[in-house]
Order: sequence, then C-alpha cells, then structure tokens
Amino acid sequence: MTLKVHHIGYLVKKIDAAISSFEKLGYHITQDKVYDDIRKVNICFMEKDGYCIELVSPAAEDSVVSGLMKRYKNSPYHICYETDDFEKDYMTLVSDGFVAIDTPTPAPALGGREVVFLTSAVMGMIELIKG
Repeated sequence: MTLKVHHIGYLVKKIDAAISSFEKLGYHITQDKVYDDIRKVNICFMEKDGYCIELVSPAAEDSVVSGLMKRYKNSPYHICYETDDFEKDYMTLVSDGFVAIDTPTPAPALGGREVVFLTSAVMGMIELIKG
C-alpha cells in the first residue's frame, strides 16, 4: 500500500474567521470555499510550507460533522491519504481493521474524486482519496 498524505482535516465552527486566523499564521488559500451538498459542509483548502489543511465547517444541523463539532469543537480531526489504487487500498484498510463510516462518494471540493472515511479504534478517523 502506497499512501501519500494529502491534507489534515480541521473542524471549524466559523470558516471565515478560521480562514482569517490561519492567514495570520502565514497560510494562503489554495482553493476557496466550496459547499459540499452531500455532506452539508463548507470546505476551504489552505497551505503553508507544503503543509495542506482542509477547513471543514458544518452548514446545517444535520451535517456529517455536526456531532463532531459538539464533541471536539475547533480541532484537527482526520488525516487524508491519497492513493493511486483506491479500491485495493480501501479493501486492505478494511481487512486490517479499519471500519468504513460511509461509502465511497464524490467530493465536490476535490474535483469530484471519490473519498471514503474510515475509523480505527487506536488512531481515529482517516480519509482515503482516489489519486
């Protein structure tokens, strides 16, 4: 399995305020805000020194991250890995004990590429993106 870190997902309540704060730290926007109607979130990608973050903010009470926001507040919550062999690596992760918490679905903020979220009891949530 060859996985490359794509980004760190950062949960934020107020995306515009978070963008402003990250800009003060030297981050710059690499992709402006996108609304993901599948997950009901607003997303913005930012980068600093080759380090990419994805700001994710719930846009509705029934957003996929609304429960996480209540529990974790503003915080990093997943690492996204990119793979050129999505189906094989997805199946390998599942056979290695990761549990899929959704099904592979297109991600509007990533050009419609398929993503899937998985969780591990010992390391938390990861996202897998088709390269």
